[in-house]
Amino acid sequence: MFFSNWTRNKLIGWLSREPEHPADSLSDFDLLKDEIKVGDVLLVEGQSQVSRIIKTVTQSPWSHAAIYIGRIRDIETLALRNRAATFHSGEDDTPLLAEAILGKGTILTPLEEYRSFRLRLCRPSMLSLEDRDMVISFVIEKLGTDYDLRQVLDLARFMFPYGVLPRRWRSTLFHHNAGPETRTVCSTLIAQAFQNVSYPILPVLQEDDFGYKELSHRNSRLFSPLDFDISPWFDIFKFPLQSFDNEASYSKMPWTEPEEK
Repeated sequence: MFFSNWTRNKLIGWLSREPEHPADSLSDFDLLKDEIKVGDVLLVEGQSQVSRIIKTVTQSPWSHAAIYIGRIRDIETLALRNRAATFHSGEDDTPLLAEAILGKGTILTPLEEYRSFRLRLCRPSMLSLEDRDMVISFVIEKLGTDYDLRQVLDLARFMFPYGVLPRRWRSTLFHHNAGPETRTVCSTLIAQAFQNVSYPILPVLQEDDFGYKELSHRNSRLFSPLDFDISPWFDIFKFPLQSFDNEASYSKMPWTEPEEK
């Protein structure tokens, strides 16, 4: 193996380490926690090295995407409930996300873990309850899937100037336009789950030889967190600290006077 396990673990730890987040997200996490629904996609603005790479490559503030599966006790299918329980050691009423994490694979994470992050909710507004259950079943079945080591290596190489890399280390990711593989770090699983029920995210519109138009699913490895944000089939929800109940109520916000220089 090119890297030893020790080197691999050190690299993953360095890439994924999140610095302490300042309390300036301007979002009401408690309101988000109350309003989030099963099947919602949570977009996250991370600050780790790998997050910065993803944001640079995708030209987006969002570095990560996770899908909300709700509470284990509310999962109706016994087999799925039991499987989810094997990936969560806490209480069965904990609000949980399913996500693919560098160095950890596909896991369940308490929603509370993202309290200090900048967040956005993307809701598949036209998704039927039956298909929503199939989406959640899909991601639960994928729990435990390993994270692609190739993606780890490719992302790490973005930290070095192209010219100093040995030729054998170079790949199509380092052409002028970064290759699609760099955008599969955290969104592939979610894209696969929605495409499994033919729910659109950003499909490709094609025209055949007879002039008929049809939609085709994109390769699930081509999706980034931003795609859920700009998809017309997902509603966007933000939860500002200060909400406006009536016209011009923003004028009552506790502004401070700017300092004169």
